[in-house]
Amino acid sequence: MRLREAQLTDASHISALISVLAKQDILPSCSESGGKKLLESMSQEAIEGYLAGPFCYHLMEDGDLLVGVIGMRDDSHLYHLFVAKTHQGQGIGTALWCHAKNECLAKGNTGRFTVNSALNAQGVYLKLGFLPLGAIRETQGIIDIPMELVTESLHNL
Repeated sequence: MRLREAQLTDASHISALISVLAKQDILPSCSESGGKKLLESMSQEAIEGYLAGPFCYHLMEDGDLLVGVIGMRDDSHLYHLFVAKTHQGQGIGTALWCHAKNECLAKGNTGRFTVNSALNAQGVYLKLGFLPLGAIRETQGIIDIPMELVTESLHNL
């Protein structure tokens, strides 16, 4: 397994992986228009825009196969975290999160992270230390749960 920072040329592979997983796991809880909006936000063009903006993506590869993706916005918001079904349960999501979190902290994040969790992913985020900020919500046909993680360094301020 190899963890590396994503490049613009990785956008099509990132889009392919996360779109397939979103169709299986997230779209069933979305309205038709919400599902369309969600998939548009995961298109190759959208990912290229994220990579050119205030986002940082890291990839986990098994040989030449992309098996995991994490995307962080503004060094504080976990925007995407997806692991291929064939590689789930092997610690890849945790490894991606730990790497991204440490990189964000090194870039000046004071210890507060947020995520808008899909319903099926809430258990994963709870295991990573995130806590719900409120109830399940619906925004433009997309259902999620706002969550937050505050690290020890912020608690000690």
